Amino acid sequence: MVASVDDGFPREHRRKDNKLFHDNVHRNVYIDSLSMKFVDSEQFQRLRDVKQLGLCHYVYPGAMHSRFEHSLGVYHVAGEVMDYLKRSQGDELELEPADFRTVKLAGLLHDIGHGPFSHVFDNEFLPRALPNFKWSHEQMSADMVEYIADLHHIDIDGSDLKRVKALILAASKGSTVQVYGDKRFLFDIVANGRNGIDVDKFDYIERDTRACGLGRNFDYHRLVENMKVIDDEICFKAKEALTVYRLFQTRADLCRTVYTHAKVKALELMLVDALLLANDYLKLTSYIEGPSRFWKLDDTVLKTIETAEQPELQQAREVVLRMRRRQLYQFCNEYAVPKEHLEHFKDVTAKDIICSQTKPGVNLTEDDVLVHATRIDFTRGLENPVSTRVHFFQDFDSTEKFLIPQDKISHILPETFQDRIIRVYAKKPEHVEAVCEAFEEFQRKQFGYTSQIHGTPERKKGKK
Repeated sequence: MVASVDDGFPREHRRKDNKLFHDNVHRNVYIDSLSMKFVDSEQFQRLRDVKQLGLCHYVYPGAMHSRFEHSLGVYHVAGEVMDYLKRSQGDELELEPADFRTVKLAGLLHDIGHGPFSHVFDNEFLPRALPNFKWSHEQMSADMVEYIADLHHIDIDGSDLKRVKALILAASKGSTVQVYGDKRFLFDIVANGRNGIDVDKFDYIERDTRACGLGRNFDYHRLVENMKVIDDEICFKAKEALTVYRLFQTRADLCRTVYTHAKVKALELMLVDALLLANDYLKLTSYIEGPSRFWKLDDTVLKTIETAEQPELQQAREVVLRMRRRQLYQFCNEYAVPKEHLEHFKDVTAKDIICSQTKPGVNLTEDDVLVHATRIDFTRGLENPVSTRVHFFQDFDSTEKFLIPQDKISHILPETFQDRIIRVYAKKPEHVEAVCEAFEEFQRKQFGYTSQIHGTPERKKGKK
C-alpha cells in the first residue's frame, strides 16, 4: 500500500479537520474541508443514485456501487499519487498546497456530470434522441463544478477553480490542455489524455472487479510506487512495463465480460427504448441544457416510468416491465470483425440485416432488429498506447525517459489492440430464428464466410 503523508500539516490536524469515510476498497478515506463543501451539496449527493455500472447488477448482483463511492475513491488515489510525488520528488517538483487541492478536487468531481445509468445515457440514449448534438459528461462535470461553487458560495480561489475544470477536461475528445503554471504532469493524474494511465482507472478497475466477484492481475500500487516525473511527464520504471500492459488488458477484460456482457447490453437497449418512448412526455433531453436542471436527473427515472399512470408513458412502462420480468430482447449471435477489416470498418445497421433475410414466411422490419457494435481497445483505437505513448525510465537516478518497443517486452503480447464485436438482437422471441439466419447471410455477403464462432441454440430458435 502507498503510505499517506501530510500535505504540510501535522497528521492530527488533518484528521481533526477532515471527514472520514470508510470505503470498502480503500478503507479510511479522509476528505478535506474544502472538498466536503462540494460533497455536502445536493448536486454531489445525487451521485448516490447513479450506479457506476449502469444495469450490470442485473447480471452481476454485487455491482450495486454508485458514482458516489467511485468519486471518493478517485479523490483518495489522487491523494496517494500526490503524496508519493511529494515524498520522492517534492523539492524538485516544487509542489504547493494548491496542487494538492486542485488535483484531489478534480478526482472528487470528475464524474459529477454523468447522467442516469452512467454511460448508457451519454453513449446510447443521447445519440439516438439528439443525433446531431454533441455532448459529453466531462464538459457537464466542469460546468457543474462552477455551478456548485456559485450556488453554495464556496470560497474557492478562481485560479484553483479554473485548474480543477481543466484537469477534468484533460482527456476529453478535442480538448487542449490548458496548463496553469509549468506543471503539465499534474494533468496526467486524474484524466490522462496523454496515454490513458490515470487514477480514475486505478479506482474503477479495483472497485468493479471486487463488486463483480472477479479476479484481477493488476495492482495499481505498483505503478504509483514506481513512477517519476521526467520532462514534465509521469513516467514508469522500465521493469513495470508488463504491469502497464496488465492495466490495459484488465480494463479490456472488464469491457468484454462485464460492461458489454450480452445480457447487460440487451437490458441497456431496452432501457434506451424506454427512455426514448418517455422523452416526449418527461422532456428528458431538456435536462442537459445546463447544470441547474441536469442534477435533478438520476437513475430514479426508471422507477418514475415504471410506476407512472399517465397514458403517455404506457409504452415506456411496458418496456420497463419486460425488463423487470426478464422478458428481454433476445441475443441472437455475434461476430468479431476480422482484423483485416478493422481499419475500414463500416457500421452495420438493422437494414443490413433485414435485407439479408432468407427465412420464408417471415417479413422482418427494421423495428424488429437491433444491431449493436461494441468496441474494446487499449483506449487508443488500433494503436498500442504502451509502446507509443508511455515513457519509462531505467532507475530512480535516471534523468532520461524512453519508449519501449513491444517486442522488447514480450513476444506473446497482443498483435492487434482493438476488437469490434457486432451483436444482433431480436425484440420478439418469435423472430429469433429469422434474425439469426439473416445475420449469417449478412456475414457471408460481407466476408464470404460466417465470422461468428458459435451457432444460436435451438431452444432460442424455437422460442415463442
